[in-house]
Amino acid sequence: MEKSSGVIRKIIHIDMDAFYASVEQRDNPDYRGKPIAVGGSPTGRGVVATASYEARKFGVRSAMSSRKAMQLCPHIIFVYPRFEAYKTASRSIREIFQRYTDIIEPLSLDEAFLDVTSDKQNIGSALEIAQQIKKAIKSELNLTASAGVSTNKFVAKIASDINKPDGLTFIGPSKIEKFINNLPVEKFFGVGKVTADKMKSMNLFTGADLKKLTEDELVKRFGKTGYFYYKIVRGIDEREVQTHRETKSLGAEDTFMYDLDTIEEMHKELDRIGITVVNRLNKSQLAGRTVTLKIKYSDFTQITRNHSFSNPVSDLETITDTAKQLLGKVDLEEKTVRLLGISLSNFGESEIRSRRYGDPEQLRLFDEY
Repeated sequence: MEKSSGVIRKIIHIDMDAFYASVEQRDNPDYRGKPIAVGGSPTGRGVVATASYEARKFGVRSAMSSRKAMQLCPHIIFVYPRFEAYKTASRSIREIFQRYTDIIEPLSLDEAFLDVTSDKQNIGSALEIAQQIKKAIKSELNLTASAGVSTNKFVAKIASDINKPDGLTFIGPSKIEKFINNLPVEKFFGVGKVTADKMKSMNLFTGADLKKLTEDELVKRFGKTGYFYYKIVRGIDEREVQTHRETKSLGAEDTFMYDLDTIEEMHKELDRIGITVVNRLNKSQLAGRTVTLKIKYSDFTQITRNHSFSNPVSDLETITDTAKQLLGKVDLEEKTVRLLGISLSNFGESEIRSRRYGDPEQLRLFDEY
């Protein structure tokens, strides 16, 4: 249980359901009930930003290439993004939140944490507030949201994803331990496919399995993240809902099951990591002037290299090409790599919509057609 000044906190995580695609289906009757992808193109270029639930049934997912999406769902409809419409809907959602609390931490246009420990309307029940918010979003905006309710951010966020779409999951104080014990390791924050596979190779499949390890054992096996795992498997998450979050940098990294020793393997991993970075930039509506490459060698020594542009960038081609160029300037002779990461920083204009579509040479995440 998380407490603030002796009071058990009441945290709600709201996550809109297939947000961009749902806005498009709401505004265009021809798209309703059909598999659509926001972003990408029928030419096979670009990546999917959001797929409707009809498309997800075929396996189409965010950050997937258009070509792959068409292979899985030949009749998919590609829709050119309308960020102004998404921003307008997001502002309306935020206004609904503000009826209940001012302690709101937006994570992107389509999700946010709310601290309703003390709510404006004196409702007292976080579950009731979440129900009212969902109902207002549906009746006023004709969109659906999923909500997770608990005493800390970690559990609330995972809970919101359990019964999507249009779900509501409450994990009360007495249920947290059992909930985390049964949670698959891949559901834990920061556990990607490689780390999950590593855990499973150690016969660590659930939170209960991780809980058997001491803090020192977790740190030895997973580095500094082990400190986080030790706390979170015990339901401890002391992070507060932050009303003012200035993003300094945004990126992704991965530790590999086997050390990489060829440039081809490293380029392949950078392509994969780059897709994750671009998807996160897209969700946060950010573009950065500085691309940073992070490398950790098998001996655990770590270096970073960066390159800055005169204008913000956010497209996949520029980001991955820059990372590969930075990698090419590093001495890799007789060295193997256990981790690679790409991040963007030095953010300029927070709205990248005009840049993304105004300069086809610079930004090519979504291709016009």
